[in-house]
Amino acid sequence: MRLASTVDARLHVLLADGSVDVTDALGLTPGPGGPLLAFLDRGGSLAELRALDLDALPTQPFDERRLAAPIARPGKVVGAPVNYLDHKAEMGEQRTIADYGIFLKASSSVIGPGEQIRLPYLDVRTDHEGELGVVIGRTASRVPAERALEHVFGYAPVLDITVRSGEDRSTRKSFDTFTPLGPWVTTADEVGDPGALELRCWVDGELRQSASTADLIYDVAELIAYTSHVMTLHPGDVIATGTPAGVGPIAAGQRVGVEIEGLGRLDVCVTDEGAIAYADRPGPR
Repeated sequence: MRLASTVDARLHVLLADGSVDVTDALGLTPGPGGPLLAFLDRGGSLAELRALDLDALPTQPFDERRLAAPIARPGKVVGAPVNYLDHKAEMGEQRTIADYGIFLKASSSVIGPGEQIRLPYLDVRTDHEGELGVVIGRTASRVPAERALEHVFGYAPVLDITVRSGEDRSTRKSFDTFTPLGPWVTTADEVGDPGALELRCWVDGELRQSASTADLIYDVAELIAYTSHVMTLHPGDVIATGTPAGVGPIAAGQRVGVEIEGLGRLDVCVTDEGAIAYADRPGPR
């Protein structure tokens, strides 16, 4: 099942010939996180969605231009640094996620399809990182890897945008607009093995990244197990599982797209409106 949130805070099930608005059928009152987070927050499950009689609800044409981030304000966005060996090599890293651990991104950095990444600085490189995003569906605390996938609600493409400055990872990756997510969430039952998905990322039509999630150092189950031993994961939390080789700079006017097998393609644009020189950032020097 593919679940999409729209700019008017409605939740849609996407079908081959349109969509079904299930917001009222599920009794949802969306908050700032959007309708899908409202559904997960109140304990909504895949079983509840499967029980819906979609044939009894009207099907309507679906306009992708009305898509919003499927979860606009996750409780947490967790990142996985250096989780592909080829990315470790291209970055000249000596360590991997096994040494670095995980990091947090501000939930306010999330944007949806068709929105704009805003570059913060005119004179500091900013990079794209295409990744598999995992949406948690059940509270997970200290879960073993062999039970971890039971806590996944679904998956979506995500971009982890990064400024190459000297601050801590969480700072460099938490600027507003730095976590594009979407175009929708595909439920876990439709995806099957998350360790066998092809991922590709383009900038202005140039293929920059092409890899398989089979090459993850910590696969999805191991990453959930590790993260849940550090912090409790709640429904609607998002884990960005790490990026493969091919990371590169983006510039104003460019278009960035990330596509994952079976999960759809997320496209966003880049702007430098409001960008400043790095030396002019707030604070004493």
